[in-house]
Amino acid sequence: MSKALSLVIIAIMAIQLIKPLGLPGLRQRRDFWKLAVLALGAIGLTVLLSHAV
Repeated sequence: MSKALSLVIIAIMAIQLIKPLGLPGLRQRRDFWKLAVLALGAIGLTVLLSHAV
């Protein structure tokens, strides 16, 4: 699951660099780092949930 999530987040980051998404907080190309922080949190949560169950 975390590999698929990683690929999706990387694709979204690439799109953000090419053409900004226009979402609140993601209106400029340089905001792609926020997606990386979100990805780290999502992958960490996925790992925690998979090991907890």
